[in-house]
Amino acid sequence: MSFHSVLIQKLLNSNAHIGRRVTGNHFKIFSEGTRNSVNVIDSDKTLICLRSACNFIGHLTRSNGRLLFVNTNPLFDEIIAQTNQAIGIKNDRTWRLGGFLTNSSSPRIFRGRNKKFNLCAVNPPDCIVIFDTEGKSSVIREAYRLKIPVVGLVDSSMPWDTYKRITYPVPANDSMEFVYLFCNLITKTILKERKEAAAEKDEDPLTGENVEQDNQIGQPAQVFPYESLLPVPEVLSELELLEKLVIVKFNGSLGTRIGFNDPKCLMEIGGGLTCLDLIINQIEALNSKHGCDIPLLLLNAGSAHKGVLKFLEKHPSKNIHCVPQSSLRLDNFSNLSSTSAKGRDNEDEMNSFNLAEVILPLVNSGKLAELSSQGKEFILLLGSDNLAHTVDLKILYHIVKNNIGFCLEVMPKSSEIDESKHSQSEEDTPIPTSKKNWKFIDTMWMGIQSIENVLEGHAAEENLTISKLFDKHFKLSVPKARYLPVEATSDLFLLQSDLYTLSEGTVTRNTARENPADPSIELGPVFKNINEFKERFKSIPSIIGLDSLKVTGDVWFGSDITLKGQVSIHAQPGTKIEIPDGAVLEDTNITGQEDLERVLQ
Repeated sequence: MSFHSVLIQKLLNSNAHIGRRVTGNHFKIFSEGTRNSVNVIDSDKTLICLRSACNFIGHLTRSNGRLLFVNTNPLFDEIIAQTNQAIGIKNDRTWRLGGFLTNSSSPRIFRGRNKKFNLCAVNPPDCIVIFDTEGKSSVIREAYRLKIPVVGLVDSSMPWDTYKRITYPVPANDSMEFVYLFCNLITKTILKERKEAAAEKDEDPLTGENVEQDNQIGQPAQVFPYESLLPVPEVLSELELLEKLVIVKFNGSLGTRIGFNDPKCLMEIGGGLTCLDLIINQIEALNSKHGCDIPLLLLNAGSAHKGVLKFLEKHPSKNIHCVPQSSLRLDNFSNLSSTSAKGRDNEDEMNSFNLAEVILPLVNSGKLAELSSQGKEFILLLGSDNLAHTVDLKILYHIVKNNIGFCLEVMPKSSEIDESKHSQSEEDTPIPTSKKNWKFIDTMWMGIQSIENVLEGHAAEENLTISKLFDKHFKLSVPKARYLPVEATSDLFLLQSDLYTLSEGTVTRNTARENPADPSIELGPVFKNINEFKERFKSIPSIIGLDSLKVTGDVWFGSDITLKGQVSIHAQPGTKIEIPDGAVLEDTNITGQEDLERVLQ
């Protein structure tokens, strides 16, 4: 039996030749005739169409194209899930939303919620494979409008209006056996093309297992250590460096997550200063010290813009400019890296932000061209939650000296990086490590010329995630002192304590604390609202010698309290614990007012 006969026999065994009773005129080219009033599909034509579809998918694989499987038949779900796993692509179901292609760049407004969500993929696929073609005609229409090729199963009853929009039709009965055969052919085609492409480059072929692993953890990357940065030479004026710089700070949405109804950047951190006051004061200190005039651009989300404008009324004569969100989608940047500190999945963390969402507002508002005309060359991009970012002249000098287009500040995730790598590394040897071991800390440096090059290459429309920037551009491993997120009231507790002080817009750690790590702070649900948090503390306790604090239940703190070692305070339901003024608690576990009184005796 010839190879062709074997293939035909496989098609017959899968019932691919059984059509419908109704046959459209356009489908007769695939028809062998009828039997018992049922159309019989020509298996030779099916085989030819299968080869054409697989050749196209193979060519797409060579070009690193994106593939999307669309199916609404629950019988095929397991087959398609296995195919996705085998070839290492995400099982994307955003196509279930109407307009997922034509409206993919627009956030959705959901009824009953005053919020916008973008639930669809930012990049459209390069090819769509549809198994129940007749049931997903809306997807076919969208793909046709965007000129996205469609590979789809077609049968004799499919209307012409749907059939004409399918680029690579495969005439066959959509039986489970044939769908399994079709998915198996697609899988083998993709893996074969990857193997051949890898052989040409003398690399290991990408199978489904290591493709998925690569998508999750990334390839080993060279991260430059902060300790290897050279100081600014005396012959170079610091003013000359600062004159090249502009600071762009994003002000995200409201702080309703912790009960703060105004823009989160206007939340008081301590000493009557807000998050926005810190960066303004820092710039003013630099301007006063070096005689420069660093511009500050505030990139405001729609919900924060009015509040920020009102706040800036007390800074009328300063070089501060606002760029509103307008119709552009910027909300994703409000949590650019804050959730990563709480253990969010690294791939989601680094893919949660599209750099185009920052570049396009600057371009559309004319600010980028204006800055370039003023001789500005570099942008320091700051997120909304990190309070420890500062203008570090050593970093700026390294970027200017080496003409670095994009620089991401990252930090090693604790317990995942071998400290010996740092100690054994040469002074200016980059640290090779996997992307999974690093987290982005909400701070990025960008060259304006590099941004313009991105725009000229139309790459601003691409999905320029932090993950992709990490793979392609300069990474700098910075000390922990450059990352102080404000996500919850426990973070405010640290910042408002005697562990940190605010001076000239910078957050400085108290040198009296010997332990290099900050204390672990766990405050119960009653402390999560910022107003409740303020009421329960007359003043924030002294925590210089504190290792950990855990508070649950109805607990109230007086003033001038000192906490040391490991302290746990738990008020039983229906009871209340009031810690008096001047109390000193060290290495103690308190479960009631009587326990507290006994400890204080």
